[in-house]
Amino acid sequence: MGVGGKFWDLLKPYVRNEAFDFLRNKRVAVDLSFWIVQHETAIKDSVRNPHLRLTFFRTINLFSKFGAFPVFVIDGTPSPLKSKTRIARFYRSSGIESSSLPVPEDGVSFERNRAFTKCIQECVELLELMGMPILKANGEAEALCAQLNAEGHVDACITSDSDSFLFGAKCVIKSIKPNTKEPFECYYMSDIEAGLGLKRNHLIAISLLVGNDHDINGVQGIGLETALRFVRNFSEDDILKRLHEIGNKVTPPFQCNIKPVDDFTSNPEASSQKAKSTHCSFCGHPGSKQSHVEKSCEYCSAPDGGCKKKPEGFKCDCLSCDEDREEKERKKQEYWLSKVCSKIAVEPNFPNDELIRIYTCDSHGSFTGKNDQCLTWESPKTELLIDFLVFHQHWIPSYVRQMLFPMLSTIFLRETANHSIKSLLYGQFDFDSVDRVKIRQGHKFYVVKWRKDVSLMCSATPSSEEANSDIMGVDESISLLDELDAPMIRNDGGCQFLLTDENMELVHAAFPEEVNRFLRGKELKESKRKKSAGADELILETPKPRDVQLNITEFYRSTKVQLQAGDEEGSAKDYDSQSDGNSKGRRRMRNPNLSKSVRRRLLFD
Repeated sequence: MGVGGKFWDLLKPYVRNEAFDFLRNKRVAVDLSFWIVQHETAIKDSVRNPHLRLTFFRTINLFSKFGAFPVFVIDGTPSPLKSKTRIARFYRSSGIESSSLPVPEDGVSFERNRAFTKCIQECVELLELMGMPILKANGEAEALCAQLNAEGHVDACITSDSDSFLFGAKCVIKSIKPNTKEPFECYYMSDIEAGLGLKRNHLIAISLLVGNDHDINGVQGIGLETALRFVRNFSEDDILKRLHEIGNKVTPPFQCNIKPVDDFTSNPEASSQKAKSTHCSFCGHPGSKQSHVEKSCEYCSAPDGGCKKKPEGFKCDCLSCDEDREEKERKKQEYWLSKVCSKIAVEPNFPNDELIRIYTCDSHGSFTGKNDQCLTWESPKTELLIDFLVFHQHWIPSYVRQMLFPMLSTIFLRETANHSIKSLLYGQFDFDSVDRVKIRQGHKFYVVKWRKDVSLMCSATPSSEEANSDIMGVDESISLLDELDAPMIRNDGGCQFLLTDENMELVHAAFPEEVNRFLRGKELKESKRKKSAGADELILETPKPRDVQLNITEFYRSTKVQLQAGDEEGSAKDYDSQSDGNSKGRRRMRNPNLSKSVRRRLLFD
């Protein structure tokens, strides 16, 4: 969806794969329709209400795992142009003649089908219970996402619609791969401008020529490469004006007086046709062949007094030839531009002013929060959310609570870091300690232990088997943003604990004393380990009397250390009395290419 002609392939060389913490503490606008449609087809036969399942898990992951603040945007009423294009796509895929297309009247639009509208409404209700901000666009959701990004209300947009750049987006996340070190596939408008030399109006012009979501056809006979080459000849401020002049036939197509940005046309004096100077047919340089026989030309300067024969494919680089080639290139370029202009001129109602207004408009929604008053994130309404998912998804409450816990713990840590509150997480769990450091996708996290309050032990936390027993017929191999790192459950000394992976900086900001205690304990264990390793080395280096019987572990360890030390003199003294055959056996035993079992047998030979 978006600009036609495989527009994403044109932008592919300028993609950036951002790291795991790219969205940490950043705001991101999400095109909700894109989320629902993106992978619903892959799992719709495997799970109940896939749109609710994906929205629930992806939101928790985006909020807790990646540390982002998502803003969800839903579509408004589509424009008549979008409605007509949607119908045209359906008819084209069905093989029906386009002449039978219904034409919507002015101001009349066609809503989406009822089933999809119901999915959107259910997802909105779910997200509201989760405390996420939701905005409704006047038309397209990606347009409002782009406006939020352009005005600085969000840092990026999550959408697959390439026309988000036409609406003014600065950073677009096309896809997310959660189980990789660089999960975000991002496109920056600054990279596109630097790489392709195209700005927003250039992209709008390309979409007018090759087709888009509001005009499926574009200009007949013009593809993406032709459109790209054409718009590069104009500045951003000039391109849309020139398209109006050509489309409205203000000037004849073959005399459209196009002045490219690179100014490839020559000045009036130089444009007058000049007779090409005479060139030698033998060496190819200026001058006649007869004059070069008498005396070699200045370009060849052969020692024998003659010119050199010109090689195959020779091109003279004299001033006359350079001017001639420039003139030919100019005429070729003018002829090509005139052909493109002719195709544009015969297109009816081109360019469409209403479509240009849609792309250049800066009011795509009712959002007026200059101080971001509309963008607030609230705590989830847990009990109502549980009832909602129990009704729609048939999940047991204990499973919903367990899956929701990472989101609740993230909110709890943020509030504790900002306000130093002293309360229980979810009214039941208290911060116990940092258990260990965990590395996930190349990034370090603290595994935090949450201790359940003793007074609430009667309402036991479900076991892992019980919590997962309600997932029936679900293909858990499907991976997008629907894979959750569910908290582990541990019973220790009669106490129940939940273990979650948390951002290290967030945990340190919320509980600095506990983190410092964990780090001191870790340093103490490391120092003890080093001392113990040093003591073991001293024990191995201490010689034992020959009459003391060694156990098999000590025997082989001491032999290995002796071999690594390479103390050949000591070995020679210890085995002086042995025969030459045994010496050969020892040399064979020291060979690192032999297996361990073979070396053992050689020791007893």
